[in-house]
Amino acid sequence: MTQTVSRETIILERLQSLTPQQQQSVLDFIEFLQFKERDRKTAEIDATLLEMVKDPEYQAEVLQLETEFAEASWEALKEVEELTE
Repeated sequence: MTQTVSRETIILERLQSLTPQQQQSVLDFIEFLQFKERDRKTAEIDATLLEMVKDPEYQAEVLQLETEFAEASWEALKEVEELTE
């Protein structure tokens, strides 16, 4: 019967066999990979936002929402002022 060992277990066992300096190098590499992934996600988000900025239909929708919220905010402010008089 073949015993399946999890990837995490293998990594932990191998990490424990390294010197402290080598362990630090592994940690540094993990941090590098995490930074690289964050950078990739940030680039994806930036690209999506740029597409939204260039999309005239989206921009028209944003302006419509801003108008609606401005009116609702103004109405709410008037109601609060009436209640506090």
